Amino acid sequence: MAAPAPGLISVFSSPQELGASLAQLVAQRAASCLAGARARFALGLSGGSLVSMLARELPAAAAPAGPASLARWTLGFCDERLVPFEHAESTYGLYRTHLLSRLPIPDGQVITINPQLPVQEAAEDYAQKLRQAFQGDSIPVFDLLILGVGPDGHTCSLFPDHPLLQEREKIVAPISDSPKPPPQRVTLTLPVLNAARTVIFVATGEGKAAVLKRILEDKEENPLPAALVQPHTGKLCWFLDEAAARLLTVPFEKHSAL
Repeated sequence: MAAPAPGLISVFSSPQELGASLAQLVAQRAASCLAGARARFALGLSGGSLVSMLARELPAAAAPAGPASLARWTLGFCDERLVPFEHAESTYGLYRTHLLSRLPIPDGQVITINPQLPVQEAAEDYAQKLRQAFQGDSIPVFDLLILGVGPDGHTCSLFPDHPLLQEREKIVAPISDSPKPPPQRVTLTLPVLNAARTVIFVATGEGKAAVLKRILEDKEENPLPAALVQPHTGKLCWFLDEAAARLLTVPFEKHSAL
């Protein structure tokens, strides 16, 4: 099969420079969307190392636009672990502590799971909240999704060879057998990821180099989950540091400190 178009690949000399550029891009995308006909900005975030990266850079990048701008942001999460928000594995809990305390998006526009529900019901409840927030969209269309990628090629809670990769109807799916703990999670599905206006994958460190080469260069009969993210009409970008990009031979754009 033909290799998918890899999208625009940007390589930064350090995770710090990557984080600063990512935060500026989020702020610019927000300003552009708020100036548009819909006058709102829908952002979907992933967890892991992105939490500290965005917490460090995004408040300052978003500050010039002021609180009136943030009042028109809608924030969702690309996947979530079914644990209490106070738990160290809760993606929303980590963002609430480290980012949202300094980025005052109204609570009513931060879309979260209900971690007290069983996993199937939690997924259905989150899907209903998304449909309410994205009224008029048959599938929720995020202006920007920021995704990570695991050393195994997973993104969100979509893992290699998992049946959820074939899901075409649900916008949110439960998973009870995650190969990475904790086992119970809810995740956005590929139809939502591929409906986004812009998707940015972020990956740093040598531990991601081999899998990025597979995703961005190899022609695999059974593509890894991250390689299946190919927005239908949206833009796909990769933000990598030099360590993560060290095995790539495809063209990329190099960014250096001024």
